Amino acid sequence: MTYLLYVAAALAEIAGCFSFWAWWRLDKSPLWLAPGLVSLVLFAWLLALVDTSAAGRAYAAYGGIYIAASLAWLWLAEGVHPDRCDLAGAAICIVGASVILLVPRTA
Repeated sequence: MTYLLYVAAALAEIAGCFSFWAWWRLDKSPLWLAPGLVSLVLFAWLLALVDTSAAGRAYAAYGGIYIAASLAWLWLAEGVHPDRCDLAGAAICIVGASVILLVPRTA
């Protein structure tokens, strides 16, 4: 369930940030900002649902998932295919996120 929360949070964050990018860099209507703000609120709420004892640990582990989701956005929304270095880097980040999130803690 945690990974699903992270993926949903990543999609919400990327969509929210992209709405600002579209308005600022692609000269889209300022109306693009409204759904972007809703999306960013959804992102924060989803990330807060992650079951962990420390917020910083949830945020750190989320970072790896966010990187992979950003590359998926690059490919699916922007039509730019990630190269093998992008994919290798994302895989390393997901492994790192998994270590942070899943390794049992003694204290």
